[in-house]
Amino acid sequence: MSDHAHMARALALAAQMAGKTAPNPAVGCVIVKDGAVVGEGATGAGGRPHAEEIALDAAGAAAHGADAFVTLEPCALRSTGAASCAQRLRDAGVARVVIACRDPHPNASGAGIDLLARAGITVEVGLMEAEARALNADFIAAWETRAG
Repeated sequence: MSDHAHMARALALAAQMAGKTAPNPAVGCVIVKDGAVVGEGATGAGGRPHAEEIALDAAGAAAHGADAFVTLEPCALRSTGAASCAQRLRDAGVARVVIACRDPHPNASGAGIDLLARAGITVEVGLMEAEARALNADFIAAWETRAG
């Protein structure tokens, strides 16, 4: 399957949770190793757990060296003090993270991307960005307005 197909699957997972994850956005994550999906998840009802947490738990050790497809930039900080999604992806040893769109929330806002890149992980941003922005349009607009 192509990168586009994996991101489309991540978007489909997120769409299943649209309207159920407030105050957090609906996010999907698919982890792929050697062309096979080894883990996937979507943000849980009420915003927890995050999609990356579910996908990484499902992937287990297979996440090492894998590609992660995430519909929104992984968080760099957690309000709970727990490990952020960017930290979890780093610690799992993923090789590449493909992100549909940046997250304007202060707990991400480029910091998730920076954390991954500083760890030597290949980060690509923008695959199916329009679709990801549309999925969480209200969340993104609210935080872009606050940041602007």
